[in-house]
Amino acid sequence: MIESRMEGLIAAAVTPLCDDGRLNLPQVAPLVDRLLEQGVKGFYVCGSTGEGMSLADDERCAVAEAYIRAVRGRVPVMIQVGHNSLQSAARLASHAQENGADAISATCPSYFPLNGLDSLVDSMAQVAAGAPSLPFYYYHIPGLTGAQFDMVDFLRQAEDRIASLAGLKYTMATLNEYQLCQEYGGGKFDMLWGVDEMLLPAMATGARGAVGSTYNIAPTAYLNVMSAVQEGRLAEARAWQSRVSTMIRILSTYPFHSALRETMNLLGMQCGPCRLPLRRLTAADTAALRRSLDEIGFFQWNAQRAPSVHRRTDAGAEQQPLAPAAGLPHAATARHERV
Repeated sequence: MIESRMEGLIAAAVTPLCDDGRLNLPQVAPLVDRLLEQGVKGFYVCGSTGEGMSLADDERCAVAEAYIRAVRGRVPVMIQVGHNSLQSAARLASHAQENGADAISATCPSYFPLNGLDSLVDSMAQVAAGAPSLPFYYYHIPGLTGAQFDMVDFLRQAEDRIASLAGLKYTMATLNEYQLCQEYGGGKFDMLWGVDEMLLPAMATGARGAVGSTYNIAPTAYLNVMSAVQEGRLAEARAWQSRVSTMIRILSTYPFHSALRETMNLLGMQCGPCRLPLRRLTAADTAALRRSLDEIGFFQWNAQRAPSVHRRTDAGAEQQPLAPAAGLPHAATARHERV
């Protein structure tokens, strides 16, 4: 049974870059402070949103150190160390442990396909052994790794092989399997949800912590989803989820990671462009993105809490729920390969 669970919104941290693609580490601290002020409860570093797979190993170490240093123990920092070289992944895990990370996570090797669940468990055991004192979370993101294994079976086989196994970062839309993973062994593992546009239904299955890329740009909106669910105001929770799902649908009409970075830049969170092979948005794309976000009121509703989050009418009844964002249908097609 894991003793400490990661709860609330955990930002899938962006790696700040200069225009020429070099690391821009002085920007880490301002990003951290802003997100903490907005209610983020943790950071997931060098994952897909952080473009960890596009960074050299020494760069990944530098980014990990920068986030750990900037956070200063205020919330947990989890370092994603997945690599096609298991030896390199284990070294990144050791570095994370030596530099004060709170947990590690890893994708599986994906260039050569895994030939069975045993191979996945053996691979993750080798990675976790690099940081035996840190909780280990397997990063289940089959949309990018192609590793389509049953995660209940993974937990069953891995719990005896990986002493530090704490749970999963689950980035796939199969809520039925996610729920069974939460219930496995009486809830002994920590199950972090990883599909932003499905936070509301994930909470219905019992999700308590979630890692997401768009928590960088709309944490207050997601916190409104969470508080409304916790207080039984489901119509309001649905309205807020509709807003962020519409926002994600807009971002997804462009190269997603590039659009996320441009939105952060528009919000004054300077993080630079993506690194190749991801392409940056053109000036015309950025202008169109801003217009689309303006049309759904993003810059207005993203800046404040819903009126009924902390207030009720004099008669004690709930205020009227928020209207969904205008301009686009409620739900977006989930893009589960992002974070």
